[in-house]
Amino acid sequence: MTRRPSEDPPEATTAEASGDTSRQQTLSAPDATTPAAPGISYLHERLTARLAPAARVWLDRALHEAAAHPRSHGPISVWELRIAEAGRRCGPEFADTARVLILHAARADTDALARVYRQGTADERRAVLHALPHLVPGPEALPLVEDALRTNDTRLVAAAVGPYAARHLDTHNWRHAILKCLFTGVPVEAVADLPRRARADAELARMLADYAAERTAADRPVPEDLHRVLALTGQLPTGAPPPAGPDTPASPSPSGKDS
Repeated sequence: MTRRPSEDPPEATTAEASGDTSRQQTLSAPDATTPAAPGISYLHERLTARLAPAARVWLDRALHEAAAHPRSHGPISVWELRIAEAGRRCGPEFADTARVLILHAARADTDALARVYRQGTADERRAVLHALPHLVPGPEALPLVEDALRTNDTRLVAAAVGPYAARHLDTHNWRHAILKCLFTGVPVEAVADLPRRARADAELARMLADYAAERTAADRPVPEDLHRVLALTGQLPTGAPPPAGPDTPASPSPSGKDS
């Protein structure tokens, strides 16, 4: 029987259910090289433990509706309406996780995810990005990640560089996603599987050194995170000065990301 991605519970704690995706802890990886998103059953348990009674009742009903009626009956499906209601019903701090659970219960395919992303608010788009590793095993949803990376919405950018991008984003676009994080101020701890993908990447090191030189020439500060990523590459471009950042990079962690 085919198992849906991220069905097993993670090995360590996560802040996804609390809505704090910027401080999530390390999770197990299915093949020891790519990060896993928090398991759906785990997210459901953590979320329901934190919701008020009325919100728990609403969520249970929304999940039941999504599972029973995943297809549209009219211009919009019932579960899509529940996606829109999640912030008001569960509170903004829990809405991301509630939306991920509803998308999973509805067994949303790539077309449905793209529709919700295109038609949704920024919050709903972010939830779609968080749901990708749970619902799309292949690279079919990369256009959504690439779209989010073209925005200057830091919350969308942070969600876009999660476990799905770590698995499927090609090297060229992944490197530019790192630069996008540095340019927009998204902490690099949001980047899933950063240590593995950055390791021995001489081209990434060159791009980082060039960006640092541009910032220095413009009399602008070089982001601290740039030094962290450069240290992870293990590369020092020819003629480049030693990085001024800390010798030991901080461990990235959000959205099921490696440390």
